Amino acid sequence: MRVAVYVPLLLSLVAPLGARPLAERCEPRLATWLLTASALVLGAASTISLGLLAVTGLIRVPRLAALGHWSAATARHDDPAALSVALLAGLLLGVAVLMAARMLWRRTRSLASAAWDAACMPAREGLVVLPDDAPDAFALPGLPGRVVVSTGMLRTLDETEHGILLAHERAHLTAHHYAFVALAQFGAAANPVLRPLATAVTYTIERWADESAAAQAGDRRRVARTVGKAALAALRTPAPARAAGTTLGILGILGRRGPLASAGPVPRRVAALLAPPLGRHPALTAATAAVLTATALTTAEAAHDLHLLLRTVGAW
Repeated sequence: MRVAVYVPLLLSLVAPLGARPLAERCEPRLATWLLTASALVLGAASTISLGLLAVTGLIRVPRLAALGHWSAATARHDDPAALSVALLAGLLLGVAVLMAARMLWRRTRSLASAAWDAACMPAREGLVVLPDDAPDAFALPGLPGRVVVSTGMLRTLDETEHGILLAHERAHLTAHHYAFVALAQFGAAANPVLRPLATAVTYTIERWADESAAAQAGDRRRVARTVGKAALAALRTPAPARAAGTTLGILGILGRRGPLASAGPVPRRVAALLAPPLGRHPALTAATAAVLTATALTTAEAAHDLHLLLRTVGAW
C-alpha cells in the first residue's frame, strides 16, 4: 500500500495529457469510449485511494479503533501513511463525494426533465420544428427522443444540408451520446483533475455524429460545409436570440448547443471532415488500456494491503 495507493492519484494527473491526442488522432467512436472509460475508472480509483488513505487515519483514533477492535497504537506504528496525509485524503474524499453526488442529482433531474419534454412535444417522425428565428438544432433524449430544429436553422440550410443536420442529431440519439457525456462528467466531478477528459468527450461525440452524417451523405466535404455554415449562422445571431434557443435545457444534458459547441471546436471538426477518416490508432489505444489496467490493479492491491493492515492491528 505504501506505493500502490498513490498510483491512481498520479495517473489521474498524467491521463489528461492524453485527452487531446485521443480526441484528435483516434476514430471518434473509439475515442469516446476510451475517454469515457478513463474518466470513470480514474475518477473511481482516485476516490477509492483517498478512502483507503483516510481509513489509515481513522484507525489511529482510539475511540474509532475500538469500534473495529483494532489497536490504535499498533496502527500508528505500522501505518504506511503519515497522519497529515490521511487527514488531507479524508478532506479531499469528502469534497469528491459531495461533488459527485451533486453532479449525479443535477444530471438525473436534467435527463428526467428532457425525457418529459420530449414526451410532450408533438413530433413528425421524431422531428420537432420550433418557430424561432434563432438558428438552433439539438437532440433531446427521451423515450422516444426528439430532434429539435428551429425555423431559423432550416432557412439557413438547403434541402441537402437539412438531411445532413438531421442525420447528425439522430446519431446523438441512436448512440446515446448524452450517456457518455454524463458518465465522463461524473468521473470528473469526483476528480476535477480529469475535466479535460470530460471536455474531450463533448468534442468526440460531435465528431462521432459528424462521421455518421458523412457516412449517410457519402460526401465528407458537404458535411464539413454544413457544419461551418451552421456555425457561422449561430455566431451571427445576436446573443439574446441565441440564449432564447437554449430554453429546453440541452446544455445541461449534453454540454453543447445543437451541432455547434463553440467557435473553438468547429474549425477542428471541419478540418477533420476535409481529411481522410481517422483509424483506431493502436498505440494510443494500447497506452490507454495500459493506464486503465495499471489503475485497476494498483487500486486492488492497495485495498488488499489495507485489509492485511487491519488484520494486523486487529491481532493485538
